[in-house]
Amino acid sequence: MPSKKEIMNRALNSMTINIGKAGINENVIEEIKRQLKANEIVKLRFAKNIADDKEDYLTGIVEKTRSKLVDLRGNVAVIYKKKP
Repeated sequence: MPSKKEIMNRALNSMTINIGKAGINENVIEEIKRQLKANEIVKLRFAKNIADDKEDYLTGIVEKTRSKLVDLRGNVAVIYKKKP
């Protein structure tokens, strides 16, 4: 796995997926999986109105996508999954 610094630098150019008040459904999970497969890194931005629950959402996302949480700052999380 690359260093956290390297992942964070690559995250600057990676796709950001917004998680809104509707939360997470299968379509969101599938899109995250597609982005991880293509780019290894995805940024997730949580809407302010669900920010209190972001840890719960992140736990679900990481489990369902088999990725790793690299960083969480404010309402933005960065997850990583090595290409197969």
